Amino acid sequence: MALSNNDIIQVAKAVAADVSVVEHHGDLTLVVKAADLLDVLYELKDNPRTTFNLLIDITAIDWAKPGERYEVVYFLSSLANAARLRVKVGVHEDALHLPTSVDVWEAANWYERETYDMYGIIFDGHPDLRRFYMPEDFMDEHGTPLYPLRKDFPLMGIPGSLPLPPKD
Repeated sequence: MALSNNDIIQVAKAVAADVSVVEHHGDLTLVVKAADLLDVLYELKDNPRTTFNLLIDITAIDWAKPGERYEVVYFLSSLANAARLRVKVGVHEDALHLPTSVDVWEAANWYERETYDMYGIIFDGHPDLRRFYMPEDFMDEHGTPLYPLRKDFPLMGIPGSLPLPPKD
């Protein structure tokens, strides 16, 4: 029996009643609260009706708006059901914290580090949360850490922040 969007929604709402649903061109996205995130992810993975056993990616979106400025997006796949799903959670710009999902999927380790490095979102409980691409001391002149995929990051970069290769 094929996994329907309604089945996925029922499984998620069984553990978090206020899950919002967005469906666009047949693609399903669940929007959850940060407090419900791990419960929903565990249930989607462990419930035999859904079996979302593969984490494809974790990334963030900077909407450059006050309040819940960021959204962290989890891309999931159920190999057994040939289904894909997105789970989104809003992150307030004054509280850049989410619980780590490394205990749900070990692969989250790398994706959370990358999201931290590029957006500055902190995954509480992560076993080794440190910069992934940028140097640990990638900061502005005031000592504030810089995150290159934020909308307020200068398009031309920070002059003198990273040495450029010599010109030929």
